[in-house]
Amino acid sequence: MTKILCALALLIFSWATPLPLLAAPELVIGYANISARVSPLWIAQEKGFFAKYGVAVQPVYMPGSPVMIASLSTGQIQLANSGGTAALGAAAGGLDLKVIGTFTSRIPFDLVVRPSIKSAQDLRGKRLGVQVIGGTIWMGAMLGLEHLGLDPRRDAVQIVAAGDQTMLIQALEKGTVDATVVDSAFSNSLKQRGFPILVELSKTNIPFVSNGIIARASYLQQQTDAARNTLKAWLEGVAYALSPKMKSSVLETITRRLKISDPALAARGYEDLLQATDRKPFPSLEGLRNVQRLMKLQNPAVAGLKTENLIDGKLMKELDESGFIDQLYSTYGVKD
Repeated sequence: MTKILCALALLIFSWATPLPLLAAPELVIGYANISARVSPLWIAQEKGFFAKYGVAVQPVYMPGSPVMIASLSTGQIQLANSGGTAALGAAAGGLDLKVIGTFTSRIPFDLVVRPSIKSAQDLRGKRLGVQVIGGTIWMGAMLGLEHLGLDPRRDAVQIVAAGDQTMLIQALEKGTVDATVVDSAFSNSLKQRGFPILVELSKTNIPFVSNGIIARASYLQQQTDAARNTLKAWLEGVAYALSPKMKSSVLETITRRLKISDPALAARGYEDLLQATDRKPFPSLEGLRNVQRLMKLQNPAVAGLKTENLIDGKLMKELDESGFIDQLYSTYGVKD
């Protein structure tokens, strides 16, 4: 059943990878989120950076962590661009996962509400939309409620799984949810349409792992060179995405990949990318611990994990200490 689900995911969501599949990809990267922050991965594919570093890579969109983690466990994908909740949940289930990088180590979302909600207390008894229970957006919502002094059980906040961010926006507009968390690019658009931002979580600097790179430990041991070269290409994608010189090209990628018709929305996505992307994407132990702290309330098995054992920053450290990352930023004119 797991293999069937993974095959279906690859087929159904092939629209997210419009370039032709490589003839024989040696490495497949799954990603569960469609946002401007995925741009470095798309750019690395489109600009030929993976081929430049000698690896054949195919990014594949897989909405929601369960299918992606199942694909990782069966070897159908080798790397996953995912959040800390997926890594912790899979590790608690016995999968030998490692977080090898964190491109976003702070909450990148904002909490947006219907116009009738004026304060945090108005959220009591209301419906809060997330992508999937236990996913990255769910964790952002839980940390957001905590930031506001609310507890879902005590304050009867109903958590509703309503789909990806596009579907969450639709649910908010239709009134099937009273609040949701979305990227700041989307939250500003909603604000212009009369939906208040109750709290800009993207500006709170709450430690988080929302845009991480995870892999099986066994794969890292057996295919170290492939993993290293993939990271090199991905990091060049980051440097390109953050480069002021490449802004128009990056905006074109964001517009096309997100299927945006409004240039202003694409521009906000670009600003979100600049704001949320870590320049040195080392695995975030602090962010992983923060995710574990709340996640264990729903999944007690997570409490027994030693988060430091899930971190493997050797490759990222190697690339940094060699000067590779700084050289990329110098080449592309990216400033700290």
